[in-house]
Amino acid sequence: MSDHKTSNPKVFILFPDGVGLRNFAFTHFKEIGEQQGFDTTYWNNTIFSLQEELGYPELKIESTKIHPKTTVLSHARKRVELALSRKRTNDKVYTTYRFPLRWNNLKNILKSAFVTFHETFSATPQGWQKLMGQINAAERSTLRYQELKAQLEEHQPALVFCTTQRATQAIAPLLAAQDLGIKTACWIYSWDNLPKGMSTVETDYYFVWSELMKAQLLEYYPKTKSAQVFVTGTPQFEPHYDDSLLLSRKQFSEAQGLDTNTKYICFSGDDQTTSPLDQYYLEDTAIAVRQLREEGRDLAIIYRKVPVDFSGRYDAVLEQYKDVIISIDPLWKPMGEQWNQVMPTKEDFALLVNTCYHSELVVNICSSMVFDFVIHDKPTIYPNYEQPQLQKGMRDIGQNYNYIHFRSMPDAAKSVTWAKSKSEIYDGIKGLLDGELNPVPVTKEWYGIVNKPEFPEEASKRIWEGINQITN
Repeated sequence: MSDHKTSNPKVFILFPDGVGLRNFAFTHFKEIGEQQGFDTTYWNNTIFSLQEELGYPELKIESTKIHPKTTVLSHARKRVELALSRKRTNDKVYTTYRFPLRWNNLKNILKSAFVTFHETFSATPQGWQKLMGQINAAERSTLRYQELKAQLEEHQPALVFCTTQRATQAIAPLLAAQDLGIKTACWIYSWDNLPKGMSTVETDYYFVWSELMKAQLLEYYPKTKSAQVFVTGTPQFEPHYDDSLLLSRKQFSEAQGLDTNTKYICFSGDDQTTSPLDQYYLEDTAIAVRQLREEGRDLAIIYRKVPVDFSGRYDAVLEQYKDVIISIDPLWKPMGEQWNQVMPTKEDFALLVNTCYHSELVVNICSSMVFDFVIHDKPTIYPNYEQPQLQKGMRDIGQNYNYIHFRSMPDAAKSVTWAKSKSEIYDGIKGLLDGELNPVPVTKEWYGIVNKPEFPEEASKRIWEGINQITN
């Protein structure tokens, strides 16, 4: 009789960093794979122990040291990619995706000069390919690559499935797999990543959210063939369809110290890069809510910060407006010092679902939170005006809405409620509460463009169907 293990395709789910956890560790992804007979091992490069925290079979990647050259080569590759897109489309938006260069000391001057040189002289498909070759050669020369290769030789998976295309930490594991003839696949992590030149790795197959994303992948990476791309929808939103996570109004209010009779609007915070003056938009929302309260409405704000913000920049506003703002912090765990070492938790999914469900609407600067809320038929206000505190060198808010991923809106004027000035936050909240404004039908249409419109709750299942096709 044959060994049971050999009949089940062995799949390595690679976590180069923590961003894949919410899609592939905290959804039903693993269970669905097991039901289909897959033997799954989490190949873990993060400080989050999947074995200890979740009881998942994991293989730890001990060495996380990438080649010293990889970061700067990767920055040059990104700049070259954006320059190629700019040339091809004659669209200035690609310039706004560039990370600023630092010229403050000799080391940074050398790195920045290197990146600028390549941006100027290597902006051809051949130049891009050469940089990719240099990155791969650097990573193959590391001790880490040898260790990873040894792990693969020992375990012999049929496929390595990488949970994000952004991480330089993913390059060596995927190269080691390819060099051993093991198939590789990659999940495109976020709805805005392809136009931004965020793809650090090349794999045999790609899994994307939507037909739109597939078209973008083929446009930005012309080497890729249509047959290599699976359109599955994203597991990111699956918990919103799980009714078992929902608490009653009474349960949620008691758990979070809310009033069952008060109507809450959510202000979902943003990271410092995207919205450096985010705290002032929270203040403008608080001022609008105070005004509505004076008019006799029982209304307050739930403030949910972006999990990776430890700046303290909201503290003064939270203190000054504590009569109208209640903070409900995301249940993420700091596991290290850097922003990418703050790990999501399974509990936070339930908290997010209930925050959406029990809020009337969300105010947020340009994030995909618009989709989390519209699944519950809740509208979004996007502020689109600048704060007086804006200084030279800071990213302005308007720039965000010019990005490629916002061009996916079916009707830019109606996909969300726009606040084009401070006073329009008040108008927006009032209009939405009174039913005079209702962007939800158009927002839903938008969600259907960005994600797979049919059965969005079955993304994990479709990913496994794709993996099944690859491994058979």
